Amino acid sequence: MEQNRSVQRRPPVKKGEHYKVRIEALGKGGDGIARVRGFVIFVPNTNVGDEVEIEIKNVKERFAFGEVVG
Repeated sequence: MEQNRSVQRRPPVKKGEHYKVRIEALGKGGDGIARVRGFVIFVPNTNVGDEVEIEIKNVKERFAFGEVVG
């Protein structure tokens, strides 16, 4: 039985929101990877282990981009 793939979850973050996150890994392009409620956020100019405050700049279906603030 095939699952209904048309049901989509909404991303748990929105553009302009701020979060305190920990960078867990680095992506292929060198951007830091953090998670908010399991949702992947790419954060440029960060390193694994950094704890930073970010602002969400762009939200896609499966991931988002954030920027360090402060």
